[in-house]
Amino acid sequence: MHLVIWSGAAISALGLVGIVWSLLAVMRARRTLTDDEALRARMTRILPVNLGAFLLSFLGLMVVVVGVILR
Repeated sequence: MHLVIWSGAAISALGLVGIVWSLLAVMRARRTLTDDEALRARMTRILPVNLGAFLLSFLGLMVVVVGVILR
């Protein structure tokens, strides 16, 4: 069960890295882009990565919970 817990923690860590990346990408885009349409296009490309990172983090935490319950 330790393997399940640690693999879930690793999956959550990957999701957290994706969340931080998307946050930094949005901050960088807001600082550099002044055109509203260009900013909107950049946000449209970042949004799926952000949602996927949140899903990955959630699934990793659920794997950790299952591992703790089965322990």
